[in-house]
Amino acid sequence: MSDESRLDAGKRVRRTVLGDAHVDRAEAAATPFDAPFQQFITETAWGTLWADDTLDHRTRSLITISILAALGRHEELALHLRATTNTGATPPEIRAALMHVAVYAGVPAANSAFTLAKTILEPQASQESAARATHGDPTR
Repeated sequence: MSDESRLDAGKRVRRTVLGDAHVDRAEAAATPFDAPFQQFITETAWGTLWADDTLDHRTRSLITISILAALGRHEELALHLRATTNTGATPPEIRAALMHVAVYAGVPAANSAFTLAKTILEPQASQESAARATHGDPTR
C-alpha cells in the first residue's frame, strides 16, 4: 500500500462505491458505541479488501451481491444493489450472479434476491432513461 493509510483509503473507496450521501449518513449516525465498528469496517472491508486493485470494483460488487444474496442479508444487499450505479455492474451481470446463487446457495435465496433487485434496479433504470430523454441521449 502507498503512503495512504488503510483508514484514508477505506474512506475514499467507500465514498466511491457507496456514494457521499450514504457515507455522510452513516458517519452522522455513528455513536460512541459503534464508532469503533465503523472504523473497523472502513479500514478492513474498504481500506484493505475493496482498495486492493487485484479485482476491479465491478467484479467485487458482483461477488458481494452474490454472497449477500446467498446469506439472505437483504439490508446490505439493497445497499450494494444501489451501489451498482457507481461500480458499473449491469442488470444482466447482476441477473447472472443471482442465477449462480440459485444453483449454489438455493432457489429461495435467489428468489428473495431477485425480488429485492427488481425493486431497486427497475426504478434506477427508469430514472436513467428519463435523464437521457431530458438531456438528450448521444447513443440514439
